[in-house]
Amino acid sequence: MQHSAELNISDIRMLMESYGEDVWNYAYVITRNSHTADDIAQDVFIKAYQNVSFFRGEASIKTWLLKITRNTALSYLKRAFLRRVVLIGGRSPGDGLNGTMSSPSAESEYLKREEADELWQEVLKLPGKFRDPLVLSVHLQLTIEEISGITGLSPGTVKSRIYRAKKKVAARWEGANDDE
Repeated sequence: MQHSAELNISDIRMLMESYGEDVWNYAYVITRNSHTADDIAQDVFIKAYQNVSFFRGEASIKTWLLKITRNTALSYLKRAFLRRVVLIGGRSPGDGLNGTMSSPSAESEYLKREEADELWQEVLKLPGKFRDPLVLSVHLQLTIEEISGITGLSPGTVKSRIYRAKKKVAARWEGANDDE
């Protein structure tokens, strides 16, 4: 395919055949969910079609598609992260305090959800350089090496940013709760 300001159906088909597996695999690595990777891969090719005029040819088409994949997947995670993840002690709703499953009351479930929402508001206030590694670590449970590979940061930098992000969130969280 030649660099042009337009893509036709056969160009899109060729891109999907040539790079579809790489795009899907990268989306899966970031999201760890095959259904989400399917949706993201589809979105990537739609975005490529809609934004081909912005492709400057400075990088390969594969690199451009993988950059779109990363941005699309991270945007998805940020939205999904707010809805689902609870940082406090690594617990999820429904976990008993002693590690056994229990049936929480509607009130306790509501309070947990409210607390999680407030906590994630603090996470979202973090600068991206701290927020992104924390999201990848806590939400996706990726290893330091995996996060390093995705972000291009050294493993030491990834560890440091996750640690600092947790400290910042904890300090803000404690400060906000001291006011109550």
